[in-house]
Amino acid sequence: MEMEHINENTIRVLIKSEDLAARGITFLDLLGNHSEVENFFYSILEEVDIDEEFKGSEAVTFQVLPKGDGLELFISKNLNIDDLDLAELGEDVSDDPGAVLRKTIADQLQENSKEPEGPLPRTYIFEMVDFEQFIQLANEVQLECVVSNLYQLKDFYFLEVEFVDDLMSDGQIENCLAYLGEFARRSQATPEVLAEHAKLLMSHDALELTRYYFGESYQ
Repeated sequence: MEMEHINENTIRVLIKSEDLAARGITFLDLLGNHSEVENFFYSILEEVDIDEEFKGSEAVTFQVLPKGDGLELFISKNLNIDDLDLAELGEDVSDDPGAVLRKTIADQLQENSKEPEGPLPRTYIFEMVDFEQFIQLANEVQLECVVSNLYQLKDFYFLEVEFVDDLMSDGQIENCLAYLGEFARRSQATPEVLAEHAKLLMSHDALELTRYYFGESYQ
C-alpha cells in the first residue's frame, strides 16, 4: 500500500489487491453495504494518519477511483468534493465507494473472461477461515504431483498449490482447481505476498502431512 500527502488536507492512498489479501479480504467482501465500505476506509485512515492530523477533524471525506488492479483512495479533512482538483485526480473520481468497487470488479471479471494466452499458471492460492477448514480440505482432496505449502496470516490460512507435472494438461489442472474450490476459496494473494507477510506453517507436503497427523479426526 502506497501513501502520499497531496497537500495538508488530502492524502492519496493506493490500495492494491495484494494489500486486501494481506488483510484477509477481497473486493467482493467490501460490497456488502455502505457501512462495511466506510469501516474499511476508516481502518485505512488509522494506518496512514500517523500524526493523527485527520482523526480530530470534524469532517473526513473519502473519494475513490479505479487504478489498475486496485483503487486510489483520497482522504480529505474539512473539504468537500468540490474543493478537490478533479483534473488532477482523474475523470472517474467518485464519492460513492460502492459504485467504484463494483466498477473495479466488473473490469476484473471482464479481463478474466478473455481467452488466456498460453498454458494455465502452475501455482494457485486458496484461503480458509480456520485450520479446521484446511484439515477437511486435506482429507477430502487427493492430489498427485503437487507441491503444497500452508501459510497463516492473522486468523486466515492460505494453501499454495504448485502443479509440478509438466505433462499435466490444462483440463486436468482446471478439474483439480474445481475440486479444491469445493472446500476453499481462491485467493488473490500472491506467493510473494505470502512469503513476505505470512508465517509458513508447512512446506512442500502440507496436504500429505495434514492427512497423516489429522486424518483420524474425520474418519
